[in-house]
This record gives sequence, structure tokens and C-alpha cells, in this order.
Amino acid sequence: MLTFTDVILDCPDPWKLAEFYAELLGWEINTDISRKDWVNLRNDGVELSFQRVENYQRPSWPGQEHPQQFHLDFEVDEFEPEQRRVIKLGATLQKSFVGESGYGWQVYTDPAGHPFCLCRNPPRS
Repeated sequence: MLTFTDVILDCPDPWKLAEFYAELLGWEINTDISRKDWVNLRNDGVELSFQRVENYQRPSWPGQEHPQQFHLDFEVDEFEPEQRRVIKLGATLQKSFVGESGYGWQVYTDPAGHPFCLCRNPPRS
């Protein structure tokens, strides 16, 4: 049987990026298994981990010189308070795709350049 357990992000500084996502998600760093070049966030489901890579090259979004290869999506109730929070944590807003209805998504990059989106979808009926 196959079980999906982790998403692992390459980065130059695993502790710095883990602290960003720990604060963003309200998760804890799992100090029992984390070490200098590998940091794991504690969660009840799929885990998020960070590994140090020599000569790391940031993804370029939307460019393809160093493609994003993946991105993370986070659903929000409202954009404005979460936008302030993620920017304060060190994220950078890249582009907004929010329509007049207030629904859509905003693309950010984390401190290591990985893209992620804050999404607000219409309620499902």
C-alpha cells in the first residue's frame, strides 16, 4: 500500500524557510527529527519538510529560466488580512488574479522564491 507522507522543498536555508511556513500555517518545527540540513514541520496529516541544497537557484515566476515546478495553494476567507500577514512574514506578492467579485487568487513567493497562492473560491452550493 502506498501512503503519501511529505512535501519536501529544496532551499538554501531549511531553518529559515521552515520558520516562515511554521508561522504561516501555525505548525510546529519537529525538533526530534530536524537537523542542520533537514527541517520537518509537525502536523497531523501530510508533513512539510525543507532540505538544504548547495548552489540553490530560486524559481522564477512567471519566467521559465528556473521554472516553479510546483506551488502550494492556501484557501483564505478574506485576502486583505492574510496578505498583510504573509508579507510581514517575508513573502512577496507577485500578481493578483482577484476579480471584481472578490474571488480568485494571488501569487506570492516565499523567502526562498517558491511560488504559493492565496485562494478565495466562491461558496459551493
